[in-house]
Amino acid sequence: MKPMLWIIPALIVIALGFFFVSNSRAATPTAAYKVIKTDGDFELRAYETLHLAKVTMPTSDKRSKNMDGSFMKLFRFIDGQNERDEKISMTTPVIVERGEKESSMSFVMPETSVAKGLPTPKGEVKLDQMPPVKIAVLRFAGVSNTKQETEKLAALKAWMTKEKLTPEMTPLFAFYDPPWTLGFMRRNEVLLRVKEN
Repeated sequence: MKPMLWIIPALIVIALGFFFVSNSRAATPTAAYKVIKTDGDFELRAYETLHLAKVTMPTSDKRSKNMDGSFMKLFRFIDGQNERDEKISMTTPVIVERGEKESSMSFVMPETSVAKGLPTPKGEVKLDQMPPVKIAVLRFAGVSNTKQETEKLAALKAWMTKEKLTPEMTPLFAFYDPPWTLGFMRRNEVLLRVKEN
């Protein structure tokens, strides 16, 4: 009987390990980009067109600060709540944009789904694109919050000034990890699009 007592916990540990690994950042495709320059935690990147599924919310809405409910609306879209009942693979990052008039959350659509044509969403999810662009990025760890995001955005703007790069449009925040990831292991980024001279 005693050996059997060890088998059940061992199987549970193996199952949990498989779940966390298969649902980790390492197992999730990331939007492609080319690194132009690296300077510590700062990078200058070039992105090709990103195809997005997006949910927007007026900034005046109190829920817009955390984009309450937006993640699940986007998840339901890729889980098959679309015109073709088609599942779409999850990718990283999840992108949040907080503008003066409206905020948004977006999932980047995988190239395999884009190539065959994305299904039309239902409800509040809309399809959108971010055209090819250079982006200045500052990577940081931890559980993101308003104070940390404000500090990292200021640091990124200072780095861009040093590099003689001009930001345009509103900042973006990119999140790469599932919610159960420990704070110190999380990959977060603040991004500013670079104005072409």
